[in-house]
Amino acid sequence: MNTNQDQTQTEQGKFFDLHITGIGYLNRVREVAVSRGKPFLAVDISALHGAEDNVQYTRFDCRVSGKEAQALIRELMPAIAADQKVLVGFKLGDLYPETFTYQQGERQGQTGISLKARLLKVSWARIDGEPVALPSTTEDQAA
Repeated sequence: MNTNQDQTQTEQGKFFDLHITGIGYLNRVREVAVSRGKPFLAVDISALHGAEDNVQYTRFDCRVSGKEAQALIRELMPAIAADQKVLVGFKLGDLYPETFTYQQGERQGQTGISLKARLLKVSWARIDGEPVALPSTTEDQAA
């Protein structure tokens, strides 16, 4: 038994990843200011699922993680702001629910649930149906 290897695994810890992959439309891209710490880039993804003739949507409120994902979302910001349809292939991680209270409208005062996640990767993008050239990543080159 190699005690050095066992000790290294214990020091580094073990993690179990839960990733979500899919396609969806980008909406509401924004810089989020926080009272403590650095501001961060966020975007909503309306993920598509279900039958092609009866598509359903699930909304994810995402913190954009990683330099490559941030650079790509910043590149797509003008199209999103211009209400163009920006469809992407994505990978999310660290999903968790967060409750909130509706402040206005017919559901005012009711509790809602927001699905929060980290946007880890955008594998492809289309603006109004036209493909967008993505920069190649080190991950792509390794494959």
